Amino acid sequence: MAAIMAARGQGLEQDFDFFVVVDFEATCVKDGRIFPQEIIEFPAVLVDGATGRIVSAFRRYVRPKHHPVLTQFCRELTGIRQEDVDGGVELGDALWLHDSWLKAATAGAGNKRGVRLAVVTWGDWDCRTMLEFECRFKGIEKPSYFDQWINLRIPFQAALGGGGRVNLQEAVRAAGLDWEGRLHCGLDDALNTARLLAEIMRRRVKITITGLLAPPPPIQQKQQPGTSPCGGSPALAPPPIQQKQQPGTSPCGCSPALALPPIQQQPPRTGPCSGTFALVPAQAPIQQKQQPPPQPHIISPCGGSSATCFSYCGVATRGAMEPGPMRSGCANWTPAMGSYFLWSN
Repeated sequence: MAAIMAARGQGLEQDFDFFVVVDFEATCVKDGRIFPQEIIEFPAVLVDGATGRIVSAFRRYVRPKHHPVLTQFCRELTGIRQEDVDGGVELGDALWLHDSWLKAATAGAGNKRGVRLAVVTWGDWDCRTMLEFECRFKGIEKPSYFDQWINLRIPFQAALGGGGRVNLQEAVRAAGLDWEGRLHCGLDDALNTARLLAEIMRRRVKITITGLLAPPPPIQQKQQPGTSPCGGSPALAPPPIQQKQQPGTSPCGCSPALALPPIQQQPPRTGPCSGTFALVPAQAPIQQKQQPPPQPHIISPCGGSSATCFSYCGVATRGAMEPGPMRSGCANWTPAMGSYFLWSN
């Protein structure tokens, strides 16, 4: 670090004020796969984008919901004890705590446009696969800065050359650095990745975004002119558009077993997450080809008014749909609710 500080002003100027290095550890079994896989250690290391200096570090153990008891293989590989995850927090809380830490650590930095921040990982697994899947599976919102990242493998190859797939420990040693700490301890891995990042910066390599998640399409709802929701004008609400499902397929066009439930938005929570670093909006349902509308099935007056309403059961199912007639948990349909059915995406 002393060499990096001495070289300040001589290195290549980077596009980011800070880099946040993350390296998640997750539930695992020997010689197999576990479903759903869940994050059990959430570490992060904050690196100054100008000097490569480590500014701060963060770690929270995360309590898995679906496989709460760690396998012996997982404990031995990561060094994480059962009592660590038993006393941990849920993933949504870990994200919120991380965001709070990040805002406090970067307070007063940047310019009028705000702090320029980039997530750094060794490989694409942490952001593209692990965090994205678990947040979708559990309906958790995550800060939008996790939707793009820097896979340090790419600038490492630009700085030191060489082909093949080296692991993190080999890359650290190839850069002339000693490995510090325990391999597969999330925080130690993140700290070593941060040291490798600083060395690559010292070699005047431009650090740029290498991975990006596609943003979800915006939700668009349209109401026909001259109509009103039930309980308003005595005019009837327009019939909903039914969507036809092809036999043997799910609404997303794949096999029924591959269809995933849509993200369920949590109510907005107050605190650091509502500040500079915006959260990712929920994914909109996949639009289907529209067929001519059938005649609506009239159920009952809306709350005793003279207008007639239609039953609405907005229930997403795996590879199927929930019909519209009145059943427990349903509500009176209004144009703002969209079609009678919600498809899984």
